[in-house]
Amino acid sequence: MGPSRCHCLRNSHDATYSARWSPGRRTRSSAARPGTGKRAVLTRTARLTWLVIGLLSLAVGALGVALPLLPTTPFILVAAFAFARSSNRLHNWLINHDVFGALISNWQRYGAISRRAKAASVMSMAALLAISLALAAPKAVMLAQLVVLGAAALFILSRPAPPAE
Repeated sequence: MGPSRCHCLRNSHDATYSARWSPGRRTRSSAARPGTGKRAVLTRTARLTWLVIGLLSLAVGALGVALPLLPTTPFILVAAFAFARSSNRLHNWLINHDVFGALISNWQRYGAISRRAKAASVMSMAALLAISLALAAPKAVMLAQLVVLGAAALFILSRPAPPAE
């Protein structure tokens, strides 16, 4: 069979072909591969997915600053995690942010949550349970909230405070 003009029949080892087009074309990422110290290479689709997750988490976390029943910290941490895998620019902006930077820094360095963030989170969870009780939520919903929010509260309260506190 002679040379073909169809890209799908070309030899995938052909350097000129693979440099121009590749079905699984890879892009750069800032996410380090665990245990290797090397950066993982993510596809464009994966980077776009992480970017969307980061933007949605950041939006919900930002709403949590103004809405007392919506926690901020977990959404900001998810946004930082997602941006580290999708956008160096957004990740750097977030970790250097005046409001959110300290939350992320404390978590990354010490696995710690500040006392203020702990108090706000637990009070928000308690308020949500009180509102559900006042609105006479079904028992199954109350039980589910109690289990999930209780586990989340235990996790948050079990984290150490940052050394500066």
